[in-house]
Amino acid sequence: QVQLVESGGGLVQAGGSLRLSCAASGSIFAINAMGWYRQAPGKQRELVARIDSGGITNYADSVKGRFTISRDNAKNTVYLQMTSLKPEDTAVYYCNFVMGVILRHYWGQGTQVTVSS
Repeated sequence: QVQLVESGGGLVQAGGSLRLSCAASGSIFAINAMGWYRQAPGKQRELVARIDSGGITNYADSVKGRFTISRDNAKNTVYLQMTSLKPEDTAVYYCNFVMGVILRHYWGQGTQVTVSS
């Protein structure tokens, strides 16, 4: 069994910064990719940023240049550094790990990020 525990969400003013962390524990194996998704009220969950096993990253257009995803393989942890935050970044942020040859997805419980104007 795999558990993903997120931390670092909260309330911040527009223009501010937050750093999210997500640590995996349990039966960790063959991590293919780690990522962050978000879901705002009334909207579908969307990909924010992703980093694969080779370190290649991709970002949603709306966060390029403001958010940075990174990983610590030794700690099975993924981070999301968010800067220049905007009210439209307000959402529940979920971390996601993809593992194994069958590319199974694991999700964190979600952490709320609220950006006030």
